[in-house]
Amino acid sequence: MTTKEQYAVLHTMLNELQWRIYLGTEAEKIGFGGISAVARESGSDRKTIGKGVKELKQPIPERVRRVGGGRKRLKETDTTLVADLEELLEPKGDPMTLVRWTTKSLSNLTAALGKQKHTIKKSALANLLGSLGFSLKGNKKNIEGRTHPDRDLQFQHIKKTCKQFENRGNPIISVDCKKKELIGNFKNNGREWEPKGGHTIVNVYDFKSLADGRACPYGIYDTIKNTGFVNVGIDHDTASFAVESIRRWWNKVGKNLYRKSREILITSDGGGSNGVRNKLWKKELQKFANEAGLSVTVVHLPPATSKWNKIEHRLFSFISINWRAKPLTSLETIIELLSHTKTDQGLRVTAIIDKNIYPIGVKVTDEEMKKINITRDEFHGDWNYTIKPQSFN
Repeated sequence: MTTKEQYAVLHTMLNELQWRIYLGTEAEKIGFGGISAVARESGSDRKTIGKGVKELKQPIPERVRRVGGGRKRLKETDTTLVADLEELLEPKGDPMTLVRWTTKSLSNLTAALGKQKHTIKKSALANLLGSLGFSLKGNKKNIEGRTHPDRDLQFQHIKKTCKQFENRGNPIISVDCKKKELIGNFKNNGREWEPKGGHTIVNVYDFKSLADGRACPYGIYDTIKNTGFVNVGIDHDTASFAVESIRRWWNKVGKNLYRKSREILITSDGGGSNGVRNKLWKKELQKFANEAGLSVTVVHLPPATSKWNKIEHRLFSFISINWRAKPLTSLETIIELLSHTKTDQGLRVTAIIDKNIYPIGVKVTDEEMKKINITRDEFHGDWNYTIKPQSFN
């Protein structure tokens, strides 16, 4: 144990008087320059050590500190300090407070209190905040957005529809596009075990100009078989890309698992490339239905509930865990990491590369929409509909 470590341990075990006498004893042992040496090693004030040297030669008093000794608490000497601090932290009157447009850091709070004629150091402010029950906290995600009045009814409808498809042995897939990832030697959030002193070195800046492109992983989660499929694109997340991902899943995996099925159920959120109002999404689904000979039923999650989509917590969450702290240096690396994602509950993932280009801004005319063989459900036909092959007409 080093001298500094010894001082640190004893400081937590001794009371004020014992600590001063101990420091004074150590200074006396050293002799000339002892007070400076002990102050440097222990981090204590020279006056404290000097007082300990004097107390060595005096009888030990019964009390550690005389009655009324010590510095008075700030909230006792400054009667309005606590009230003004709480007003800064939780404004109840004028919303234009001193810290409204700044972070509630110790520096900003100290400056704001200074403008109100309070004198307090950051260390003392931190102790005062702790005694008042405040603590450092980050933002907590809990606000989902505006709740639709038919939210619960839609979830009941989705549950009922899923049960019907499952009873008939038909596939149910949950779909969505995961966050786009820069390809290159960039920091990936998370930590993993490394040899002592070892680190994975990555670029300081996550500039797009330093990347070798951007990966766009579109996922399909089979809720019946508990399997995942990820189509990793290199272009835009459009409705054409979304349906192409579903097409690839069906051709490579789905039709071998569900040979007798003539219908499929898709659950998705209500926005983005597979959104409720996306005309191109419906047009592309019609093409897929014609090619596969499948009746495609879609049920959308109600607004502000996208995180409830099963793909989020049954596939994407495990992908994030599997590739945490690993730089996504190439498309091949991404495919390997995706393909090796698995769980004890049996999840397995297939991943492929999609190098096709998917232009944005593709328009679908009203005439094209009229040709789509779509049947809308009586309950929220905008959220629930079926697209059948046009050859069935």
